[in-house]
Amino acid sequence: MIKKLAKSIREYKKDTILTPVFVIGEVFMEILIPFLLGKLIDDGITASNLKVILILGAILIVAALFSLFFGVNAGKTAARAGAGFAKNLRQDMYEKVQKFSFYNIDKFSTSSIVTRLTTDITNVEMAFMSIIRGAVRSPLTIIFSFAMAFVTNSRIALIFLGLAPILGFLLIWIAKTAHPIFERVFNTYDDLNNVVQENVKGVRVVKSFVQEDYEIEKFEKISDSIYKDFSKAEAILAFNSPLMQFTIYLIITLISWFGAKFIVSGTMTTGEITSLITYAMSILNALMMLSMIFVTIIISTESARRIVEILDEIPDIQNPENPIMNVKNGDIDFDDVSFSYTKDENRLCLKNINLKIKSGETIGIIGGTGSSKTTLISLISRLYDVTKGELKVGGVNVKDYDLKTLRDEVAVVLQKNELFTGTIKDNLKWGNKEATDEEIIEACKLAQADEFIQNFPDKYDTYIEEGGTNVSGGQKQRLCIARAILKKPKILILDDSTSAVDTKTDSLIRKAFHENIPNVTKIIIAQRVNSVEDSDRIIVLDNGEISGIGTHNELLKTNEIYKDVYYSQVKGEEDGD
Repeated sequence: MIKKLAKSIREYKKDTILTPVFVIGEVFMEILIPFLLGKLIDDGITASNLKVILILGAILIVAALFSLFFGVNAGKTAARAGAGFAKNLRQDMYEKVQKFSFYNIDKFSTSSIVTRLTTDITNVEMAFMSIIRGAVRSPLTIIFSFAMAFVTNSRIALIFLGLAPILGFLLIWIAKTAHPIFERVFNTYDDLNNVVQENVKGVRVVKSFVQEDYEIEKFEKISDSIYKDFSKAEAILAFNSPLMQFTIYLIITLISWFGAKFIVSGTMTTGEITSLITYAMSILNALMMLSMIFVTIIISTESARRIVEILDEIPDIQNPENPIMNVKNGDIDFDDVSFSYTKDENRLCLKNINLKIKSGETIGIIGGTGSSKTTLISLISRLYDVTKGELKVGGVNVKDYDLKTLRDEVAVVLQKNELFTGTIKDNLKWGNKEATDEEIIEACKLAQADEFIQNFPDKYDTYIEEGGTNVSGGQKQRLCIARAILKKPKILILDDSTSAVDTKTDSLIRKAFHENIPNVTKIIIAQRVNSVEDSDRIIVLDNGEISGIGTHNELLKTNEIYKDVYYSQVKGEEDGD
């Protein structure tokens, strides 16, 4: 795990190495100062030797300045190394997520990925900074202080060693007890983020159904769970600080007790006991810092494991070794295709799909909720891989194509497609960043979007709020259709993406497609029969299987499902009239 994380240090390796070097210099100066102070008391002040006082005083000032220099630089390099490491790690994770297929994203969940990219990385960053600075400083301070204590007075120094095993045992107990609780806490954080994300995204639905109290209650329940776990963990970790303080103050008391006796007997000087007490305080501060680092590492260990899970995840869909870089045409061939989201052949969503679509054809797909219409078209652009069978585009298995090449030639407009913050023009250029203004306007005319865009004060420079909240559902769908047209794909898929527009506009869009992009294969998924009735062929899906294929008139004669849908909609229109 450490080896995997260390790869993200990269250009900040120099700062990572320099930090411990500066820390060593700082610690050396800090340990030297009490020793010099003891000499100043014994050989200068007690002996009333002004020359020694001046010399040792000057050396003390120089040592303090060096300590300041090393400390400041250690802080700067640690900050650069920590922030840089976190930046690279975040970038590495984000790039890895971009390569994930839908299967990989479903495995972790969106909220969990967000938590790992934010909270978990912050925890690991703090641990990294603590390790390269504090975890070097504290042990060195303890070791050097012990060494200097033995040099100063070996009998008194034995007191330090006597209490060390007790501290070690209790720290191990704290770690083993607290770690499982933090592991549980971070999993609960995923649930908390999921609740927040759902609530913010669906705030209009929440308010329209007056469910604010229910959402607050749901949030409070998860938040309370985190509070209880953190309280329990912190209660265990709370033993840390008082334990350290009790141990060190006990050491100071024992040093003072025995030191006083040794001074009276003449076997110890005032300067030596001053140095020993200073070393005891240095050990106390080092142990306190070490205990805080210890806590930080306990917290971050679970975060590090969760980050490495993302970095180690192998994308479900990858490029072949020698990918094909050109899609010949918009032919689509499903050869006995079956599919399962869980890759379990006993839990298939699509079963034995056999279908040949010629380039330039307009294909309608209709079926009830859960009939796997969206699943079927997701396989064409290889958002998922087929579980059984073979799927070809342009006469080539989709698994043999370069992913970018394939997806550039397949434009999909979903019912709930997203617009991003920026101008209308910025959003449309997602389809083709090199598109000219004339191409953008032409695409919008085909999608029946140009008219309402021209009515905006800023026209194509109109700013789109996050998620497209400042345009209507129908306007958003038409903008997304225009964005897809700008890709100039060989296959254009509309997944119920005209559901929010009126029937007249829907008809105009289909007419524009027929007249202006006749060579593009068009697949239209719809709930309304009149959205697909003029298609070259219509596919009726039922429970993941093809129930019927034919023209509108053929299906009215041969397919009961299509007939029922058609007449129910016609009757509904008549009743409305």
